[in-house]
Amino acid sequence: MQYTGHRSRSRLTRRGRLLLAAGLCALLALIVVLVTRLLGGPGRPPLTIPEGRRATQVYAAVDKALDVAPGTTEKAARSARLKLPEEAGGNPEGFLYPATYPVDDDTTPESLLSFMTDTAADKHAADGIRTYRTVIIASVVQAEADRPADMGKVARVIENRLDRGMPLQMDSTINYALGRSSLNTSHADTRLNSPYNTYRHKGLPPTPIGNPGQDALRAAARPPAGDWLYFVTVAPGDTRFTADYVQHRANVREFNRRQGR
Repeated sequence: MQYTGHRSRSRLTRRGRLLLAAGLCALLALIVVLVTRLLGGPGRPPLTIPEGRRATQVYAAVDKALDVAPGTTEKAARSARLKLPEEAGGNPEGFLYPATYPVDDDTTPESLLSFMTDTAADKHAADGIRTYRTVIIASVVQAEADRPADMGKVARVIENRLDRGMPLQMDSTINYALGRSSLNTSHADTRLNSPYNTYRHKGLPPTPIGNPGQDALRAAARPPAGDWLYFVTVAPGDTRFTADYVQHRANVREFNRRQGR
């Protein structure tokens, strides 16, 4: 055949084009199914548990994510066989690991709680978190630190006060006892008859006061060296640490001034 300078082009028949379109639609549908399963199914987005949430808050979030009656997950937590240290006494507070969890039609409160505590066990093992005490300290650090950069210093303050036999005097533990979150702690609050009142009782609270994330856990396990005994967050991003009580009182006065007191 004589070369004319033009390439011949193969064209799809109408039937071929229809088959190709059908194949592409099938592939797209498969991708949608896989992504939907990964993200938790239609109408069931994944559940994200932020750092520091208390068990009661996690239970409520699971109830909502699974569209079950309020209190269902809290009830399940009392009977579920979860991976917890013996010292926890079956209480998962501190071990509902902050992360994003997939949710689908087969997810139950028990399976989701087990996923969280299994994740905590794996993460703690990887980071060398070996004691219940560390998780308790990390939960207080999570609640008290204004930002991750301050967590190590907060952990060191806790250790220093424990070493000296000083009460921790952490407002976060009183907030936990009262089921609230507040920057303001009154003198009446500090007289609260509760083992979580670290103004009245020396030592750590009896359980974690929330579910700490990785930064707080690492800070509690390996706090930096320092002589700090006091701290106060004067303003967002401005936490003052000191070993001098007089200086601390001055920092507290500045905090009160900024609060308009």
